[in-house]
Amino acid sequence: MKNQETPGFAGVHEDGPADWREIVRRYQVSSRWRAAWQLSNTLLPYAALWVAMYFSLPVSYWLAIPLAILAGAFLVRTFVIFHDCTHLSFFRSKRANEIAGFLTGILVFTPYHQWRWEHAIHHSSAGDLDRRGMGDVWTLTVQEYLDSSRGRRFAYRLSRNPVILFGIAPLLLFLVLQRFPARKADRHLRRWVHATNLGIALIAAAGVWAFGWLPYLILQLTAMLVASIAGVWLFYVQHQFEGVYWERRPDWDFAKAALEGSSFYKLPGILKWFSGNIGYHHIHHLSPRIPNYELERAHMAEPMFRGVKPLTFRGSLKSLGFRLWDESRHKLTGYRCLKSARRK
Repeated sequence: MKNQETPGFAGVHEDGPADWREIVRRYQVSSRWRAAWQLSNTLLPYAALWVAMYFSLPVSYWLAIPLAILAGAFLVRTFVIFHDCTHLSFFRSKRANEIAGFLTGILVFTPYHQWRWEHAIHHSSAGDLDRRGMGDVWTLTVQEYLDSSRGRRFAYRLSRNPVILFGIAPLLLFLVLQRFPARKADRHLRRWVHATNLGIALIAAAGVWAFGWLPYLILQLTAMLVASIAGVWLFYVQHQFEGVYWERRPDWDFAKAALEGSSFYKLPGILKWFSGNIGYHHIHHLSPRIPNYELERAHMAEPMFRGVKPLTFRGSLKSLGFRLWDESRHKLTGYRCLKSARRK
């Protein structure tokens, strides 16, 4: 692989205390059989749901659409598998991760190689105020917002509006934006983006042939809407919550950014299963090489992980009111703080 695909992982772990590196090594254990079982219990039910939709559609859309909603939940789990593959943690074999990652990437409308490159940057810069802008939710500080032009403020408010952020943007991201290579992508990454698009087109063609263009479009969009909204919500609350860690580069610390800048999202069992344990995001950011099927074991066994305050679903709803980072108070805040900031 070219260096462009994996920035930030090499050497970034040197910032934290020595003991945590020994702890996470115990759980960096990829298992061929556990990975294969997870692929089976995710992709086979997903395929079965499409077969069920095919036979239920002539009866009624009211039977097919609930199945498409459930298929969307399985797509969330598929994305977590894809996500593990980008970290080369799902299988022991690099080649197996790349094959599984590319194929699951087609299902979740996301090019494996390009996303791997962009997501590596996110992991190396999460919580760093001086390195925002790649693979994260657009976040301005209070002062940056006050110094912005009227047009930029309008664009920012629009992007942070919940209807846009969790309703329109997710579908736009997965269905449209992911179809194009990034501006800084090299020829290698661009080829793989086009290969992913070809795979998506072939599956779509098969779906249109089997269902008809309108039924397939309705069912596929329903599944993608569920998956994309859930995915963006999970990503949002993993890094936008009360007490989150953000710091300027001179004082930024990798271990703190992982354990305090990534949430432990405590979900009910069924949601934890569909989200592939991604709620243990504090552990994942400390060591992306821990596969999702080892995260819960790590959390339960290690006091340093259990000591992280959990974020409940009810508590995560408060994140909807966060808009800006207040550097003077080291906290996320809403737009109300702007009145007092202007007076200063």
